[in-house]
Amino acid sequence: MPSVLDEIIIGVREDLSARQQKVSLDELKKIVESSAKTIDPFPIFEQAGVAVIAEVKRSSPSKGDLSDIKDPAALAKEYELGGASCVSVLTEGRKFKGSLQDLIDVRKAIDIPILRKDFIVSSYQLWEARAYGADLALLIVAALEQEALVSLIERANTIGLTALVEVHTKEELHRAIDAGAKLIGINARNLKTLEVDRNTFMEIAPFVPKECIIVAESGIRDKHDLITYANAGAHAVLVGESLVMNKDPRSAVHELVTAGAHPATNHGR
Repeated sequence: MPSVLDEIIIGVREDLSARQQKVSLDELKKIVESSAKTIDPFPIFEQAGVAVIAEVKRSSPSKGDLSDIKDPAALAKEYELGGASCVSVLTEGRKFKGSLQDLIDVRKAIDIPILRKDFIVSSYQLWEARAYGADLALLIVAALEQEALVSLIERANTIGLTALVEVHTKEELHRAIDAGAKLIGINARNLKTLEVDRNTFMEIAPFVPKECIIVAESGIRDKHDLITYANAGAHAVLVGESLVMNKDPRSAVHELVTAGAHPATNHGR
């Protein structure tokens, strides 16, 4: 029986094929040629404290509809004003109700780095991310064969994108490191079952090489979760559900940013 991740990937490939029929790779490359240079997120993540990556997300397979975000650019601006270091934009349409238009709109509204969060299985999607304003792109180890993972990290680097390489197990971490990942996302959510276990981060983080940046993903409900992840080694946290469901996202981000700047949050490493 196919897992949740398998089902998502099937839909992603179908939608990708449809977009490739409409916009050629050469057209994307032409857009990139005239695009502004991307922002390097490493200097931001390497600073003292814990950075906050705030996410624009309407829906998820685990929770269903979260928020009817009619103006993703306005929400992203609120995140930026709240002190977020980076904004993550879901562009997968079927399960998360995102789009590349969301990415385009958010890019016009903010000056901080943007992560394209999707299920990337082709270099075409990296060119899309670069053409439409992303600085980073998510690569999920569980969704990729090793050869593809290596190739996509190399392609991302070549075209000016930073790859956030997501893992959920120690085996996936070793694969990410072998593939050349420098920005490691540890997802507390199992993408095959959708269950969240915050101990996943605690178990994997100690094995991440010191020269890598660690991003904690999933399960960040409030500042207490941020501090817990920080003390276990996180340089940044990616927060979605708790922010999009908050009536005052700017204040919610600010509270997390303030907690992340506390001297106690020393990456625990």
